[in-house]
Amino acid sequence: MIELLVNGAKYQVDVDPDANLLWVIREHLKLLGTKYGCGEGACGSCTVHIDGEPMRSCQLTAKDAQGKSITTIEGIPADHPIKEAWISEQTSQCGYCQPGQIMQAVALLARNPKPSDEQIVDSMDGLLCRCGTYPRIIKAIRKAAGRGGSR
Repeated sequence: MIELLVNGAKYQVDVDPDANLLWVIREHLKLLGTKYGCGEGACGSCTVHIDGEPMRSCQLTAKDAQGKSITTIEGIPADHPIKEAWISEQTSQCGYCQPGQIMQAVALLARNPKPSDEQIVDSMDGLLCRCGTYPRIIKAIRKAAGRGGSR
């Protein structure tokens, strides 16, 4: 039995300690916002926060996350500036990668509330978007940081 703290709630999950955290979140906790993309940590669709740091949940086991605070996309309030900017800037196209993108952006602004464009690009590097909405992602992060939606 593994105990996980997810979005502020404690869960007892009867899984193998080496079970993939992504699948525990999706299949056992039924939190479906965290997406499976590549299964190798390369795309970022499965990004969650572990003790406030963005991490690829497909690369972690349940035992790796035990005793730590896990936040999924469902744990980010609807009125968070990043979520509001995502909507106002019409960032999503297909939307599949957006939970991971949002989780990474939330962590960036928590560390650096006024990032430069270079810092935004560096932080978001490695998160793939098949639809290519990268300019809208950058614009939304700028807006959430209070720098406006355009240059």
